[in-house]
Amino acid sequence: MSTPAGITAPPAAAPVPDATRAGSRALFAVCAATLLVLMNYTAPVAVLPQTARSLGAGLTTQTWLINAITLGLAATLLVAGSLGDDFGRRRIFRAGLALLAASTVGAAVAPDAGTFVAARVLQGVASAGILAAGLGLLGHVFHTNHGRSHATARWASMLGAGVALGPLASAALTALGSWRWFYLVLAALAAVLAALGGRLLAESRAERTARIDVPGVLTLGAGLALLLVAVTAGRTGWLRPAVLIPLVLGALLLAAFVAIEARGRAPMLDLALFRRPDFRIATLGAFFTGLAALGPSTVLPTLVQQLIGVSALGAAGLAFLWAGASFVVSNQMRHLGTRFAPTRQLALGFALTAAGYLAMLGYADAHSWVRTIPGLLISGAGSGLLNAALARLAVASVPPHRVAMGSGANNTARYVGSALGVAASITVASSLLPAGQTGGFTARGADAVLLLGTGAAVLGAAAALIRRRVTAPAPAADGHGHRADGASAV
Repeated sequence: MSTPAGITAPPAAAPVPDATRAGSRALFAVCAATLLVLMNYTAPVAVLPQTARSLGAGLTTQTWLINAITLGLAATLLVAGSLGDDFGRRRIFRAGLALLAASTVGAAVAPDAGTFVAARVLQGVASAGILAAGLGLLGHVFHTNHGRSHATARWASMLGAGVALGPLASAALTALGSWRWFYLVLAALAAVLAALGGRLLAESRAERTARIDVPGVLTLGAGLALLLVAVTAGRTGWLRPAVLIPLVLGALLLAAFVAIEARGRAPMLDLALFRRPDFRIATLGAFFTGLAALGPSTVLPTLVQQLIGVSALGAAGLAFLWAGASFVVSNQMRHLGTRFAPTRQLALGFALTAAGYLAMLGYADAHSWVRTIPGLLISGAGSGLLNAALARLAVASVPPHRVAMGSGANNTARYVGSALGVAASITVASSLLPAGQTGGFTARGADAVLLLGTGAAVLGAAAALIRRRVTAPAPAADGHGHRADGASAV
């Protein structure tokens, strides 16, 4: 059969039957699941006061109502990516969707804050499997520069769309009945996607003997968990044993993880990848994206509700503006992404994030939610640039057989940064209180959160622009976008 004009036939040595249809199916399944993950991730943001009242959660516990899912994500993303590469990316992807459905039902029926937090941690574990294996599936299906740029930009746009729609859907269902309704609807959708995944996706895995890095799994998961426990507990004082003990233990476990990965025969994180400038920049960029873009923006709807008196639906509308700008910009980068170096795109994204935060300073003092709109649009556009650039780098900076591990490492850095950003933002917002006031937030605290995000964004821009002065020339790429060293030439 002849090849239609304008379409390049796949190489004879490695035929890919019906590649266009397979790519479209994979892109739909992965993007739909990513949308659900981010909607779920941000669902409590606009209805935190209502959820906290229903579950009897105090201020410290409210931090966990938001951060529990981030704990599950950060602790298991790298593990999920490694398991996907070794045991099958589709298998891990579908298992993640099934666990998301089950754990979301648990969140919907939770009788108290402890049960809800436990369910959210499990949601984070499920989300880790979906995100790490999902981006790995796209990296397997799309091989060319143009194809990967298109696919990863679409995937990145789902991050913005999920952040936009999650608070809005949650607030709307809360207004109609209960915050619990959102989780019941999402559980049903996750179950449907888990069932469809077997038909829409082809299995892929690395061509090597599958092994589970048990010591790495235990030290990384426990180390990150203890670190986040310490940061969250730091709101009421950093020199208390309840903060110092988990902080020190977490640091020791993370150091042990690095030592284990350096000496292991089958590590889930190949430390040699950090010799690649693109991998280092991708990891640092992801960390500062979580710290600067996700952390403060997650806390902002709660501050607007409590300081200005905006309704849950109104706060969700403001979050929609930020995330909507992120979605639009990420989606447009599938057309423009190949024209910009990812490092410059990251630097511009961080610059816009900082500019947006500075534009919002004083909104609480002025008691005006309108003053936040320009800043939300600017910082949202910056977030869109960051998401698109990081998705490209996560896939392109690792060898093809470790693409899910690259996604896991990138997203681990992102959500560790996010967890630290949320905890630090709530700590700062609740610590700048007048004498005699023991709870709540102030306008000074709201501005401090914006300045904290600005500082993190400036550091992120600097990290993105640091390049080695002397680098070895990259191996030449073949006609299909693959370099001689096994990495993608994207």
